[in-house]
Amino acid sequence: MAFTQYLKAITNAQSIGELWDMHTRKMAEYGFDRLIYGFTRYRHNTSFGDPEDCIVLTNHKPSYTDVFIGEGLYFQAPMTKWVLENEGACSWNILQKMMASETLSDSERRVIDFNISQNVLAGYTISFKSISPRSKGVIGLTAQADISQQEIDKLWAEHGDDIVLMNNIAHLKIMTLPHIGTGRSLTKRQKEVLEWVGDGKTTQDIALLMGLTPATVEKHLRLAREALNVETTAQAVLKAALKNQMFIFEV
Repeated sequence: MAFTQYLKAITNAQSIGELWDMHTRKMAEYGFDRLIYGFTRYRHNTSFGDPEDCIVLTNHKPSYTDVFIGEGLYFQAPMTKWVLENEGACSWNILQKMMASETLSDSERRVIDFNISQNVLAGYTISFKSISPRSKGVIGLTAQADISQQEIDKLWAEHGDDIVLMNNIAHLKIMTLPHIGTGRSLTKRQKEVLEWVGDGKTTQDIALLMGLTPATVEKHLRLAREALNVETTAQAVLKAALKNQMFIFEV
């Protein structure tokens, strides 16, 4: 897919799945065959916050993600620290410099050793510009196992600006699309009752508008709170809005 065709297609994507499929195929054209994308609106000073509240997209094999993500190895990754402190693109040759200068901690070295065992050897990390102090987006672009860091740096020198632009656009588009993270998706009824609450309607108002009993409305609100793992309806409205699960067109 040509550059302009890709940009047109990605901005018209109707779901994260559709977008991610296009984006992984496009990045593979540049030699990046494995990607990990993450975004949170619940960032802390030293971490990305609760993984349950993050969007995580990847096409790495489960043998990698089960450990790197599932077991929380990414918390100790040297590039995670870099992402929390920087914005822009960074070559993984920084890791070679860290190893040479012996500035890595034992836990960081374990992450690198694990990556080597999984052929995660060369690549780039892009730390997206934050839209608020609590938000953070990042994508790790892993090069094919047979491509060295020197070779990928050479490719980046020629195409890096285009790659950064494409990833920035994909990132911005992802933030406009509905997602469920690692939790459950809201049903149509649960979305609707939360939307009415967001519009300031009472349970009685919602029951009348939707042709339901107040008890049924309360049931949908309770199930929405459970699906979003929050305690109050106000928190459910906020979290559903942040996850783009409210006020969206059904396609």
